[in-house]
Amino acid sequence: MSTATPDRPRRPRRARGAAESLGSIVLGFESVVVFLAGLAVFGLKVLPESVPSWWGIVGGVVVAVLMVAVAGQLRHRWAIAAGWALQVVVALAAILVPAIGVVALIFGAMWAYATIKGASLDARNARLAQDQATANGD
Repeated sequence: MSTATPDRPRRPRRARGAAESLGSIVLGFESVVVFLAGLAVFGLKVLPESVPSWWGIVGGVVVAVLMVAVAGQLRHRWAIAAGWALQVVVALAAILVPAIGVVALIFGAMWAYATIKGASLDARNARLAQDQATANGD
């Protein structure tokens, strides 16, 4: 907990770009859906007989936790790639439950929009800030 005093002002928050903000929202919501998909894999008992069905829950929890962890690290370029890898993992789960393919398609499209359009907005905002600084003589 940060305590601001008159002699020690509160540190300003780090500015987040559009790609980071949009991406973290998508991964946060998707993590809930992925957890529920793990429950569906467990309940439908679609794993091979040699694999206990509770591994469906474990898989859903692991992927959901990874999504939350990656959402918190989206300021790094590697996290964008990790987010794409997680989208592929969710798409592969459609092999077990075809309805997960619909989820993968919807969230994959949202992830693509968040990363591609977010990066475009970030580049535009950086260009506008540069133009503003040049116009002000900075």
